[in-house]
This record gives sequence, structure tokens and C-alpha cells, in this order.
Amino acid sequence: MNRLGRPAAMSAAAVVLSLTASGCVTVHGELEVVPTTTKAEAARALDTFSAAYSKAEATYDRSADAAYVTGPLGAIDTAKLKAGHKLRPNGNPNHKALKLTDVHYTVPKKAGWPRWFVADADNNRIAGYRWVMVFTRNGETEPWAVSYLTLFRDGTVPKFKTDADGFGEAVDTDSAQLAVRPEKLSQAYADYLDPKTGGGDTFADGVYTSQWLATRKKNLSRPGLATQFIDEPLTSGDYAPVALRTADGGALVFFTTRRYEKQTASAGSDLPTINPSVKALMTGDAKQSATYGYVSNQAALDPAKGSAKSQVDILARVEGITSAVGS
Repeated sequence: MNRLGRPAAMSAAAVVLSLTASGCVTVHGELEVVPTTTKAEAARALDTFSAAYSKAEATYDRSADAAYVTGPLGAIDTAKLKAGHKLRPNGNPNHKALKLTDVHYTVPKKAGWPRWFVADADNNRIAGYRWVMVFTRNGETEPWAVSYLTLFRDGTVPKFKTDADGFGEAVDTDSAQLAVRPEKLSQAYADYLDPKTGGGDTFADGVYTSQWLATRKKNLSRPGLATQFIDEPLTSGDYAPVALRTADGGALVFFTTRRYEKQTASAGSDLPTINPSVKALMTGDAKQSATYGYVSNQAALDPAKGSAKSQVDILARVEGITSAVGS
């Protein structure tokens, strides 16, 4: 048992949507920095993902899109479909096919695997927001899969730096040219959100930083209910951060965190009502306490080191409950 009394098995990812290590590739004996894909292949990858993701949503069948989602989105998608299938085993009667339109592709040049690119698109799900997705793959024989999916309000997607041929620039995750090295952002964010010891000036004030931290502090102890928080970095494999150079010299960094919240009701008090989709994932009986695990993916504007703006700005964030245990 750990600090919150949750079983070790809860470390495994499973999720309900609320809504890699880099290396070098040898080509003919040379190390080359090349475009990670072509615009035409990127468009085909988006179409394949859209069809598979939509089919999985309609049927709650994980096998329909298992090859085309990974990383934090894969974790969120897995639990969403698991809960949906348990509640509606015959599929979603209200499903509407996903349509992604007005798509912009930013394909970076880089050496080695994994290779990735970014696509942002209008959608028929949430008006006024664009889906910003990172497509990744670890080898030539693998399909492109979406690891990160974040939602940006219209007009807020940063402008990316591109060369004369229209290709973007990948930023190394250990780059010291940014305010915070991309590989350090996950841990820095987890530390910042600790309601007892967190805060500081690494991150700019906003909904996902100062406002959320203030809410957590208030929720530590409420009449009849105590809440404990643990935040952890997720940085390996397809959860590794991805950084794309922006036109202002900084980078848009996609990174992942995991957190646990344990709610404990005092004697004579009840726990907050549990959503049916969350209850479908729950093990145990939530009589006095409930521990929820989350996976969260963020997109942050990490400014160039030495620039006038020195704080990291969390621009978008999507999270999902990854597990639930009652006791």
C-alpha cells in the first residue's frame, strides 16, 4: 500500500475522458535530419485515425482504434471505452461520426525515432475549439498513432517556426535554450500543484496553474470531507514530452502527468456523488473513501531562455479518470 492507501495495481492506466526518448536513425550509414513524414502521408494518418476513433466511440470496442491511439490519449481512450461498454454493451445510440476539418499540419525535421508531427483541426464536437494532436510512431512498419490530444480555443494555437520548405523544427527535450527543459516540465508541474508545498514562479498564473492550485488548497479540508493529492510525472515511452519550435523562439511542449485524489468522508457524512461512468471503472465499495487516478496531458508555451517572458504558460489541458477504488 502507498501513502494514500491505494493498491499498487492502480498505477496501471485506465481512463474516462473529462473533457520518447529521442535518438538517431542511420540512413545509408549517415545520421540525417529529415522531415518526419510528408504532408500527404500526414493527411492519410489523420483520416485513418478519425475513422478508427469514431468507430470505437460508436461501438465501445477498443480494438477498433487500439493501433491508432497511444500515450496519454490511449490511456484516456481505453477507460472511456471500457466504461462505455459496461454501461451500454450494444454501443452508443447517440453517436455522431467525428469530422475534423480545416486541418493544419506542422511536420518537423529531426533525426531518429520516434518520429512525430502536429495537426490542428476544427471539429464537430466542441464549438469554438480546435483539436491539436501529436501523431507519433516508433518505426517504419508501425501506423501513426495520436499520443496527445489537447483543445485550444479558436485563435489561440501558437504560430510555429517553419523553414523555406514549410517544415517545422523539433526541439530536443533536454534543450537548455528554453525557460524550462521540456524533459523537466512534467516534474515541475507536479511539484507546482502540491497544495501544501507547491506554487512558485515557474508557471504563469491561469486556470490550469494558480487558479487550480487555489481550488486544491480550499478542498484539502471541507466540512465532512478531506481530500489528499499526489501528482507524478509521466515521461517514458509514448508519454515522453514533445516540443515544437514556435515563431517567437520558444516552444510548444506537450507533456503528461498523473495524479491521485483520495476523498475521505468523516463519520456521518457522505462522499460526493460518483458519476456512472466513473463508477463503471470502480473496484471496491466507496463507503467512506474513494481514490481516483487521472492521466493528464498538457500543452505549454515554454519561452526562450533570456526572453522578456520567463514563465511557462499552460495553454491547454485534457485529463481523464484513469482508475477508481472505493473503500
